[in-house]
Amino acid sequence: MNADAASAAFLSWRFEPFVLVGLALSAILYVRGWLRLQRTAPHRFPAWRLQCFLAGLATLFLALASPLDAFASFLLSVHMVQHLLLTMVAPPLLLLGAPYLPILLGLPRRFASEALGPFLKWPALKALGGFLTHPVVAWSLFCLSNVAWHFPAFYELALRSPFWHRVEHACFLGTALLFWWNVVLPFPARARFPRWTVIPYLLLADFQNTALAAFFSFYDRVIYPTYATAPRVSGLSALADQSAAGAIMWVPGSIAFLFPCGLIAVEFLSRKKSAPAPPPRRPTPPPATVPASPAPRFSLNRALPTLRLTLQLLLLALATLVIWDGLTGPQVSAMNAAGVLPWTHWRALSVLALLFVGNLFCFGCPFMLVRDTARRVLTLLRLPHARLGWPLALRNKWLPVALIVTYLWAYESFSLWDRPAATALIILAYFLGAVLVDVTFKGASFCKYVCPIGQFHFVQSLASPAEIRIREPDVCRTCRTFDCIKGNATHRGCELQLFQPKKSGNMDCTFCLDCVTACPQDNVALQPAIPGHDLWNPAPHSSVGRWESRPDLAALVLVLTFGAFANAAGMIAPVQALAPALGLSHLAFTTLFLALTLLLLPLLTTFGAAALTRPHERHPAPLPRTLSAYAIALAPLGFGMWLAHFVFHLGTASHTPIPVFQRLLGLTPDWTIASWASPALVALEILLLDAGFLATLYALWRIAKNRAHHPGRAALPWLLLATALYAFGIWIIFQPMQMRGTLTP
Repeated sequence: MNADAASAAFLSWRFEPFVLVGLALSAILYVRGWLRLQRTAPHRFPAWRLQCFLAGLATLFLALASPLDAFASFLLSVHMVQHLLLTMVAPPLLLLGAPYLPILLGLPRRFASEALGPFLKWPALKALGGFLTHPVVAWSLFCLSNVAWHFPAFYELALRSPFWHRVEHACFLGTALLFWWNVVLPFPARARFPRWTVIPYLLLADFQNTALAAFFSFYDRVIYPTYATAPRVSGLSALADQSAAGAIMWVPGSIAFLFPCGLIAVEFLSRKKSAPAPPPRRPTPPPATVPASPAPRFSLNRALPTLRLTLQLLLLALATLVIWDGLTGPQVSAMNAAGVLPWTHWRALSVLALLFVGNLFCFGCPFMLVRDTARRVLTLLRLPHARLGWPLALRNKWLPVALIVTYLWAYESFSLWDRPAATALIILAYFLGAVLVDVTFKGASFCKYVCPIGQFHFVQSLASPAEIRIREPDVCRTCRTFDCIKGNATHRGCELQLFQPKKSGNMDCTFCLDCVTACPQDNVALQPAIPGHDLWNPAPHSSVGRWESRPDLAALVLVLTFGAFANAAGMIAPVQALAPALGLSHLAFTTLFLALTLLLLPLLTTFGAAALTRPHERHPAPLPRTLSAYAIALAPLGFGMWLAHFVFHLGTASHTPIPVFQRLLGLTPDWTIASWASPALVALEILLLDAGFLATLYALWRIAKNRAHHPGRAALPWLLLATALYAFGIWIIFQPMQMRGTLTP
């Protein structure tokens, strides 16, 4: 901004009498009524309500009287800030003040009772108020106002006419007050629907906001002629200003909708439910002379092992195809099965499976099928195998952490996604490593202590909706054989040493079903679970212990969480442009970038957050233990970013297997097939990242509630860190991304 424009900014305050008198009068009446309520109902109107209402009035003053209003006709981004203050900030603050009673009591008593009282009791007015505040009506009016006033004809009218500009602002503020009414429910309002319905109410409004913001961000022409011809009071072009306005509308706007979603989810899920009364005991029937045969019924437990073997054979066949084509086929990733199937489709589908089912890849892992076959062959040949115990110094997650960091660095440094032969060799090395480790060491040492893919799925499956667990605890209490972990003559037990009666969550569980098939009581099964419930569970976890006592596990979560953002950022244009700008080679820049994002940044931010959290805990622990206790909650946010990133590549490369299989079958491949991705893909990416963000916020709050006197203060540093990562993820999604695995440059 030039000096003249900066000088004008300080001189462009608009002290309109109508605005100033209205705001001042509202403040005086509210304060007067609030002081009276302090004598009668101080518990219902604490000081924070007064602060919220006055902050709402201050926000209105900033939006309507500050230089924001003067510069709104020059910069769309400034105008967008003004609109956000009127729709997202001021209304909820005003309603949090519960202004009805304080303002009513702040009026002169005679005027309130004789002049205003009959009007407020008028049935027609009550009916109108009930109609306007109905959630469907309030939501519709809010969205209609937001969309309609952004049509070029209406927007230009408001820019040209001061009168219509005021009408626009009145519509924004009025409909926003109606919209937020159902979210805040200011006293004495009552909810029309169950409280949980406010979450879809907010999310649907966010979809509308996201669609409008995306239009501003990605439209390639200036939408409003006024801004195309307005003097450039900043260094932004009209088109860049329009994109900035879209980003302002998108990110802060989404946070304004998602933050109350998280609070309402916390409120809803934290309610204590009364325990159901035990069912009445039924009399024991007399023994029948001839026992009746139970009717045959389908058992998922009996079907799962067959399903697992089928999936293992299918993935083994695909892996063989990928290895063969990678070594012998064309060395162009989009034309080779090794460039298309592993890096795009397998990664995305296995991560989506975590979202809907659980650790489906480990369930059908082809590496374990080959390993088991090798063990059987050695047994038939009577050769010794699997006699050694895994070294004590390596019974942790530090080795897979190092392997994951190495993989992320090598993937970007050497463009592994574009090297089919290298991909084939990596898969071969994986098979060889799994066999060598597990024919040498006891148990499933490769899965538990080595496999980077398995560790990735262990962490992300903490947010899965299913887990392997016992059905009836009483059955396990009477068990004396412990077949689920020890095995028996026909079935081996859990090689990962997960004792089912004490197991919680999916960490270290490969869904191998050994415990399911070994249990003689059929008491272990794949069952639904609350996604993420294990994140805030302070109890020890089978084979893992307490989260706070596992800095190696915290490091694994942090590498995978920050790695999700670093991996996606490495593919966007602004980051890729940094290497030539800094005069660095691709290898040097990638090494520097990943050292910063995978090592230095996680260490600084999480140790800083732990240091700020520690004073608020009931029993302050050493800094590494505090860090480990809270770091686990970042896993859903990283999962959301991995999902958003992989879904983008799956969508844009959805068509690529077709011509590859045409080539493999000897047909003429059609390399011109277009992607099946739709414009809704960006909205889906945002939704997935939003879900991960909300899950992390809730998990952080629950952890802080378990550990701290003041959960809000303890969780705040971690909430700020999660919000910063979320905003960075939104920015990444907005950027042009390299179309890897396709013929599109």
